[in-house]
Amino acid sequence: MPTRIAVISDTHLHRWDEVHPDIREAVRGADIAIHCGDIVRQDVVDGMRRDAKRAVIVHGNSDPPDLRESLPYTEIIEVDGVRLGVTHPAWGGPEFPLEELLPDFPDGVDAILFGHFHETINEVRDGVLFLNPGQAYKSFMVSATIAALTVDRGRMYAEIIVIEE
Repeated sequence: MPTRIAVISDTHLHRWDEVHPDIREAVRGADIAIHCGDIVRQDVVDGMRRDAKRAVIVHGNSDPPDLRESLPYTEIIEVDGVRLGVTHPAWGGPEFPLEELLPDFPDGVDAILFGHFHETINEVRDGVLFLNPGQAYKSFMVSATIAALTVDRGRMYAEIIVIEE
């Protein structure tokens, strides 16, 4: 049976109930919910953990010291034989070489799920999927987006979902 994974990043909000209702619903409906950092407040962490069947959360560069101390910078999970690395690089921009994320996962991964740039990325390079779900809130120039990742018998399929334009 396929594993459905909701990938979000860069919520930059103080409370879980401020997160767009469609994103909260995606978290509740997924088998695994992943937050790629820049959460900003503990209430968002607590809400996501409460609503998700399984939550994986890393800290970002905009997170305060208490979140940085309680959440990892990187995380690796294995889903149906697929190794997923999760991080929030606090450097670079959308133009930087994605391969520069690989040293954060020296034992190798099949996909790197990451935040920070607020722009979506969904591409495979040298057999590694690089997936940035974008930002989880609508701003003047950028839509609210998430990523839906499906893992089934060792294969992955990712798509970017626009929540609010």
